Amino acid sequence: MKTLFLTLLILTITGCGASRSQQAVSTEIVSDTPSDSEYRFDADSAYSYVAKQVAFGPRVPNSEAHRKAGDWMVSELRRHGAEVIEQYADLKAFDGTMIHARNIFGRINPEASNRILLLAHYDCRPWADQDPDPQKRHQPVDGANDGASGVGVILEVARQLKASGSKAGVDFLFVDAEDWGTDGDDESWAMGARYFAQNPPVEGYRPVKAILLDMVGGKDASFPREVFSMQYAPDLSMEFSQAANRAGVSSRFPDTPGGAITDDHLELLKVGIPAIDIIEFNPRSGFNPTWHTTSDNMENISAETLGSVGKALISFISSN
Repeated sequence: MKTLFLTLLILTITGCGASRSQQAVSTEIVSDTPSDSEYRFDADSAYSYVAKQVAFGPRVPNSEAHRKAGDWMVSELRRHGAEVIEQYADLKAFDGTMIHARNIFGRINPEASNRILLLAHYDCRPWADQDPDPQKRHQPVDGANDGASGVGVILEVARQLKASGSKAGVDFLFVDAEDWGTDGDDESWAMGARYFAQNPPVEGYRPVKAILLDMVGGKDASFPREVFSMQYAPDLSMEFSQAANRAGVSSRFPDTPGGAITDDHLELLKVGIPAIDIIEFNPRSGFNPTWHTTSDNMENISAETLGSVGKALISFISSN
């Protein structure tokens, strides 16, 4: 099991490779019913964004597929009206590999003072270490769910915000070097997010709220409330639950604790930015069965799931 020591409290948690700790939290959701025209989000478009990333090949850092996918994401953000900053860093992985990382940061309506940050990692796990077939455990994963799904939803949100003429101050971060980690070493995960948090690309940058999407495209997925999100950003965690309820997708977001997960949002929490993690995790069975396997491909991605997450995000943004 992996552990992480936060400045606020010492907690035993797990990362992207082990079991999860859980705790009970009691909350109340306000009921509402959306109209047909509210919270517009094209699930098929989001699905196509996921498929486009996977078509480049496994987006393992330092690979040509990784570079091409990053170039495409930059062009898509600009096409949707975002100002884009590319943040480069050489980050040393736990095994000595020097990762030439690139974080991709886009902003719409940069003049708005209160800013919401949406983020997802886009890199792929270099090896399918959880694959049921031992012969495949040295192969890279496609990362359709673990990485591409979050990016796909965010790109569709960006497209919808441009189409609607929204004046909301929204930032998009496609973070690199999240998934080159190992059990027992918390610093080996989320390296790109750590670099971003410690070296903001805009002087004084501090979003008022941040939402991380990770593994948000699995079939029949549900997203219970991640434990660190509830502990360190309880108001934001509740606000997102209420937004999902207003959008009519609350069944995907049960009001129960999930796992305490080492993920990119913790790097934001460490520097005082309220951040929550929307991630598929079942307290009884763990992550999606395709996690860190060669089955993390387009055959196991659901447009319906992507649509539910996207509608909840649009609802959240519209209420802010």
